[in-house]
Amino acid sequence: MLMKVETSIHPSSVVEEGAQLGEGVRIGPFCHVGQDAIIGDRVELVSHVSVMGATTVGASTKVYPMATLGAPPQNTKHKGGRTTLVIGENCTIREGVTMHVGTDSSRGETIVGNNGNFLAYAHIAHDCVVGKNATFANGATLGGHCEIGDNVYIGGLTAVHQFVRIGDNAFIGGCSAVVGDVIPYAIAVGNRAKLRGLNIIGLKRSGLPRAEIYLLRRAYRTIFDHSRTVGENVEIAKAKFASSPTAMKMIEFISSRGKRQYAVPPLKGGGGDDDGDDEG
Repeated sequence: MLMKVETSIHPSSVVEEGAQLGEGVRIGPFCHVGQDAIIGDRVELVSHVSVMGATTVGASTKVYPMATLGAPPQNTKHKGGRTTLVIGENCTIREGVTMHVGTDSSRGETIVGNNGNFLAYAHIAHDCVVGKNATFANGATLGGHCEIGDNVYIGGLTAVHQFVRIGDNAFIGGCSAVVGDVIPYAIAVGNRAKLRGLNIIGLKRSGLPRAEIYLLRRAYRTIFDHSRTVGENVEIAKAKFASSPTAMKMIEFISSRGKRQYAVPPLKGGGGDDDGDDEG
């Protein structure tokens, strides 16, 4: 018979009336859990953690000292209405990480997917959406309203401008300033960041077939062919690579950007990816 795991709260911590705690929650010394918080099963707050506002922390997530989750947005348009932060299951949130609730003048919620790994002093601002399996290295920072896909890696001390989108499986190098959308599967590095090709190593590790990687590389080169505009290239790529779901994800990502949305271009003179392996 399975035994119910009891919740443990250190005597020095404060859990306000109204907070909901799941089974097996462990709250270490000097934590503060607000009245609107929902703490999932087996969550551990190591010590000195603040969970504020209408914040949900998913099951089996571990939060390290000095992290602050659910603080009000750093946005002067916010008028104090009830907004939320939802953090997925099985995340690791290291020392000093900050994640804010949404604004009442925008999406109204900040969402973080399952299996995220957020290293020390990373920051997720109001109204952001972060996909599953994200890795934010130390000091990685999102401005408000960003949309981050699945399996994205953001290097240390990198800042992502507000409203920017980063597609699935993209890799952002450390100490970069990202001011425009980064297409899925790409590597972007620098201040201001430019594309350095596709994240070939990451794609191989993900198990994507070599034939699909080959098509994706051809699509990338088609989209960034300097002899035509990106708009013309995208239409050509849509027809040419319609049979490749992976390539179409990249093509549709570019097609779906708003009129004011800026897409990060390849580094001048280095538009092709640098793996050099063109085998199907």
